Amino acid sequence: MNELDISVVILGSGDPNIQNDLTQLNESLNGKYHYVSGYNEPLSHIIYAGADFLLMPSRIEPCGLNQMYSLRYGTIPIVNNVGGLKDTIIDYRTKNGFGIVMNECTVYEMFTAINQALTLYTDKLNFKKIRNKIMKIDHSWSVSAEEYNKLYNKLKN
Repeated sequence: MNELDISVVILGSGDPNIQNDLTQLNESLNGKYHYVSGYNEPLSHIIYAGADFLLMPSRIEPCGLNQMYSLRYGTIPIVNNVGGLKDTIIDYRTKNGFGIVMNECTVYEMFTAINQALTLYTDKLNFKKIRNKIMKIDHSWSVSAEEYNKLYNKLKN
């Protein structure tokens, strides 16, 4: 098997043991991997802007703004099928899909989803088509407000 020429950036926090393991990888995978612990809004936008994919393996996600930010930057989200992620991302293998959706937050599902991302990345035509599509998705309040207004008027009558 050929070595893949990819780079990985991880930003976030969570279980201290996992954070420690991720930090130790910085030394052994220098140049192709970097982990930054904690919350850093400006850095997150730089990552969205430069990345091809965003992995969001959330176990619980009441809303989720990160996947919507990634869409505007043309960064294809890889998400777990929960909460706001489930409401905003449609798997690219289905009609009108544009992201990669995992059914569970497990190592196996993440491995499978990352392999799907690598396969999609090598399909340059489809990859570009999806990137162009996701940058046009409008998750602004004006769209939501219009939908609420339609519902209100329908219920009022």
